[in-house]
Amino acid sequence: MLDQTSAAPIAQIQGLRVEFQTKDGPVVGVEDVSFDINPGETVCVVGESGSGKSVSSLSLMRLVEYGGGEIAGGRMLFDRSNGDQIDLAQTGAADMRRIRGNEIGMIFQEPMTALNPVFTVGKQLTEGLRLHKGMSKRAAEERALELMTQVRIPEPERRLKQYPHELSGGMRQRVVIAMALACEPRLLIADEPTTALDVTIQAEILALMDRLKRETGTAVMFITHDMAVVAQMADRVVVMYRGNKVEEGTVEEIFENPQHAYTKALLAAVPKLGEMTGKECPEKMKIFGMKDQEIKPIRCAEEVLLSVRNLTTRFAVKGGFFRRTVANVHAVEDISFDIRKGETLSLVGESGCGKSTAGRSILRLVEPLRGEIALGGKDIMALNQRDLRTARLDMQMIFQDPFASLNPQMQLADQVAEPIHNFGTLKGKAVTERVEMLFDRVELPRSFMRRFPHELSGGQRQRVAIARALALNPKLIIADEAVSALDVSVQAQVLNLMMELQEEMGLSYLFISHDMAVVERVSHRVGVMYLGRIVEIGSRQQVFENPLHSYTQALMKAVPIADPRKRKDEKDLNFKPIPSPIHPARYTAEPSEYVEVHPGHHLLITDSGY
Repeated sequence: MLDQTSAAPIAQIQGLRVEFQTKDGPVVGVEDVSFDINPGETVCVVGESGSGKSVSSLSLMRLVEYGGGEIAGGRMLFDRSNGDQIDLAQTGAADMRRIRGNEIGMIFQEPMTALNPVFTVGKQLTEGLRLHKGMSKRAAEERALELMTQVRIPEPERRLKQYPHELSGGMRQRVVIAMALACEPRLLIADEPTTALDVTIQAEILALMDRLKRETGTAVMFITHDMAVVAQMADRVVVMYRGNKVEEGTVEEIFENPQHAYTKALLAAVPKLGEMTGKECPEKMKIFGMKDQEIKPIRCAEEVLLSVRNLTTRFAVKGGFFRRTVANVHAVEDISFDIRKGETLSLVGESGCGKSTAGRSILRLVEPLRGEIALGGKDIMALNQRDLRTARLDMQMIFQDPFASLNPQMQLADQVAEPIHNFGTLKGKAVTERVEMLFDRVELPRSFMRRFPHELSGGQRQRVAIARALALNPKLIIADEAVSALDVSVQAQVLNLMMELQEEMGLSYLFISHDMAVVERVSHRVGVMYLGRIVEIGSRQQVFENPLHSYTQALMKAVPIADPRKRKDEKDLNFKPIPSPIHPARYTAEPSEYVEVHPGHHLLITDSGY
């Protein structure tokens, strides 16, 4: 590790001010921010969405101008590899092109927009190497393969020939990280690089970035709203709030002795793994600064609402001249579980393990190959399209990305009322009253009813999605990564809201998530999925406090803890490469067989490959 004290900072931000011109006059994105980044040091910039974290990073790359922003004041000094110090705020376009990607690398938050959909992954990875490093095509391809292996992408040779849409979200993010690391930049800016990733991949990416930093002396500016990641990665922490820096200190100082009220609130909203030890039922989170919070356990009934037996969903892979089925993706393979009235069952696992497909198969948004699904005694698999539509009155879904699931051209009141109109459950004035009541329930002001989705923040959009899911008084809600993209304080409020509604209305949830601390907080029971199968299922206490399957244990080990003194070491992370879920068309999968270790705690004994 480089000695950070003696080395001069690689980057110094001094009094940065960024403005955006709008119809209503200038809006200040960053008001007055100053901090340094030293060689071999990770500076984590934390704060909620809208606090100016990403604007600061885009200013360093001089990309903020392409988004309508303007650097209105301040200096951004950067030490180049040739020893020159330049002010990035004054640097010309040609020099910036040489610096971007070569000396300053950036990992963007949204991997789909950071990759070009018309070029293969290999073409995009080699482009920077050939441009900045002058490598031959062959050498660039070898380096690209090395980078893909480094970020643990399975079957890297095949992946290099694929296009971004053919990869899962987690894999795309790893490609973006490989691109940013390709030229071994002096400064790496990582903007929420692990928000969309599972704990296992996140743990490896963090370990990879940490190792790179130690080996090469790369300085890292890490932007995140996940305080557990901050505890794992940071040397120093800069806390931002509404365009200003409100606190800065070493990671230990910020976690153990926060000074500013906003930092205290941020840390209080973080669900910590292990907080629920010894508790049988889910409990709402305490929110900093709120008075008279009643925290009582949320119990469920004994009566079964949803019963799933031997559910199997596969996707055909077509090939050859006649587009015949040559193989199948075994997305969900022989899974069974029950959900009782008022109960939350969480499905956890890495991306590509089949959790979302399982949720969609239950609603028959994806047609299962076989299996039995009974909701309130009604056989969902036997229903025709008309009867299935009626059955969906009782089951609704909250999708991962609220922006994609809302219509950008409709006012929010109309979107929440749409299911009511579709099913004709209410008429006339009663519809408006119901919509107003739903907006009150999800704690959104009624003035928002006339707004459009783009006028809301991510957390507010997710509340609209929850209100819409509740419009028909369903019995079951499938929440697919419903809080994964939200800031911690907003996430805490949305989780509390979901638990309140569960208590009031007796709702049952199938909660699909990769955030183990959130799952521990909200679940009655937990099922762990790997390669399309449930490898372990039991009560939350059984799975979290006594994990028995080797994959569950590896998953628990990977979860970062919001305590800088409990950092994970790279040698603790012993993940096996994930085998491919694609099997030839004639392949016969063996049935899932379980052993009951304790009453209600089942373990897969069929070989799951882990």
